[in-house]
Amino acid sequence: MLEERTYWLAWSQIKGVGPVLMRRLQQYFGSLATAWAAPSKALAEVAGLGVQLLEAVEQGRSQLHPEQFLEQHSLKNPNFWTPADKEYPRLLLEIPNPPPVLYYQGQVSLQENQGIKPMVGIVGTRNPTEYGCRWTRKISATLAKQGFTVISGMAAGIDTQAHRGCLEADGRTIAVFGTGVDVVYPWKNQSLYEKIKEQGLVLSEYPAGTQPHRAHFPQRNRIVAGLSRALLVMEAPKKSGALITAHQANEFGRDVYALPGSLDNPKSVGCLGLLNWGAQLILNERNLLEMLGTMPDLDAELEPSPLAQELLELEPELSQVLQVVPSEPIHFDLIVQETGMSASSVSSALLQLELKELVSQLPGMRYRRC
Repeated sequence: MLEERTYWLAWSQIKGVGPVLMRRLQQYFGSLATAWAAPSKALAEVAGLGVQLLEAVEQGRSQLHPEQFLEQHSLKNPNFWTPADKEYPRLLLEIPNPPPVLYYQGQVSLQENQGIKPMVGIVGTRNPTEYGCRWTRKISATLAKQGFTVISGMAAGIDTQAHRGCLEADGRTIAVFGTGVDVVYPWKNQSLYEKIKEQGLVLSEYPAGTQPHRAHFPQRNRIVAGLSRALLVMEAPKKSGALITAHQANEFGRDVYALPGSLDNPKSVGCLGLLNWGAQLILNERNLLEMLGTMPDLDAELEPSPLAQELLELEPELSQVLQVVPSEPIHFDLIVQETGMSASSVSSALLQLELKELVSQLPGMRYRRC
C-alpha cells in the first residue's frame, strides 16, 4: 500500500492525467506502480491515452522519481491520504473523480472516514439574508447535537454560518478548501479556521501554499457533495455554485434538501427551483431529522455510481468536460474556464458528447447534461 500511495502522488503530478484516467490505469495494470513502469506501447492500450498525452507521461516519468518526490513533498505536506490508504474517506471512493491526493489538518475521525458517522453538507450563497443565516445556524446546531458531522466550504455567507453553528453546539465540522489547507480564504475567517482545526478537520486536494483560484472552487464542491450523505441548500440565487453542488450530490446518489424562501427574494429562487426539481423540503428541525433518519446504512461494499461508471468508459477529455457540465444550463465559456482546456478541444468534446446523447446544446452557446 505504501508503494501504491507513492504512485498515486506521482501520477497526480503529470498534466492531463486526472482521477478518472488514474482509475483506468489502475484497473488495466492492477496497480499504478505497475502502470508507471509500463512501456508506452502498453500504456497506449488504455482508453484515452492518445499520442500527446503519452508524450506528457513520458516526459513526466523521465523527470520525476516517485520515492524521492514523496519524501520531498512530505516535508511541506506531512498529512495526506490517497485512495491506496485505508484512512481515505470511504464515500469519496464512490464518486467518479475522487481526489488522487487529499490533504488534511485537524482532528481525524476514522468513523467519519469509514462512513460510520453520518455527515451532512450545508451550502448556499455568499450573501445570505438574516433569514438564511438564522436557519443555517439553527439547522447546523441541531445536526451537531444529534451527532451529525457538518461539512461545508468555509466560504463567506452560508458556509461560515454552518461551521459556526456547529462549533457553537460543540459539534464536529469539516471545511473543504479550494486552497491549500494552510491558506485561509476568505482571510477574515482566520479565527474560524483555528477553531475548526481544534474541533474538526480541514481538507483540500491542493498542496500547502496553494492560493485562491476561481477554477479551484467548482472542483472543491464535488468533494463536499461526495463526502455528504445528504446535502442541504439553505439559500441560493438562480446562478449559484451551491446549485452546482446540489446537482453533483444528486448525481452521486445523495439526498438533496432545500430551505424554502420567499418568491420576492432573489436569493431563494435557486432553492425553490430545487424543490420544483424534486429536492426534499426542509420544514423544521424535527422534520429534517426524521427524514435524515431514513437514510439507509452503507452497504459493506460500495458500488460506483452510474455516473462514475459512465465516466470510466469515456476518453479522458470527454470525461473532463462532462464532469463540469451540470444538469442546469452552463455557458460554453464557463466550461472552457473550468476544464482549463482549449476552446477547440472543448467544442470537439461537446460535439462527441452530444452524439452520445450525454449533453444537449441550448440557444446562446449553453449546454446541460442530459
